[in-house]
Amino acid sequence: MKALLFGATGMVGQAVLRECLQDDGVEAVLAVGRSATGRTHPKLRELIRPDMFDVAVPADTLRGYDACFFCLGVSSAGMSEADYTHLTYDLTMAWARALARVTPSLAFFYVSGAGTGGKAMWAQVKGRTESELLALFPAAHMVRLAALLPVHGEAPRGRWARLGYAVFRPLLPLVRVLAPGWVVTTEELGRALIRVARQKIDQRVLESRDLRALGAR
Repeated sequence: MKALLFGATGMVGQAVLRECLQDDGVEAVLAVGRSATGRTHPKLRELIRPDMFDVAVPADTLRGYDACFFCLGVSSAGMSEADYTHLTYDLTMAWARALARVTPSLAFFYVSGAGTGGKAMWAQVKGRTESELLALFPAAHMVRLAALLPVHGEAPRGRWARLGYAVFRPLLPLVRVLAPGWVVTTEELGRALIRVARQKIDQRVLESRDLRALGAR
């Protein structure tokens, strides 16, 4: 299996990249992002796009991949609906449409969030994005994460997100015991996405409890 990975420097992307590089069944990974991952590996190639809205990439660069793990995302905290929509819906759909033109059968994994489709602004924007991706790709999968427990040093990039994780991370193992379907480890997440892609599992919405079960050893 060959994989495209967007957002490899974020916490979710770091987790997926690690598992892809460790999995013998993943032949190659093309990481697309604003900056380099800082990693070197025989499987890994990188496509640096300082302007992520510039999707004018030669078709041959994007062709030949079986799965796309789209892990780009921003917090809606302090953002207007217009700005959040631009960085969430517009950016995702620009790349999704470019990829669909090259490989319509691509397994497209969109990292969304628990509560998507609800009344909150972010949930509405994510819900719209999910709906259009599901219509665009026959093999689209929505990844609705609730809480993510880093187990290999993965960390969010933003300063406030880092501070938040520093405060709440010690509580996550307890939450995982009390609410088993809520907290997923970074290992489980990466393994689950690879498994769904490789085995062509026909489950279009993946909640945290599904990810934990699919990512179990």
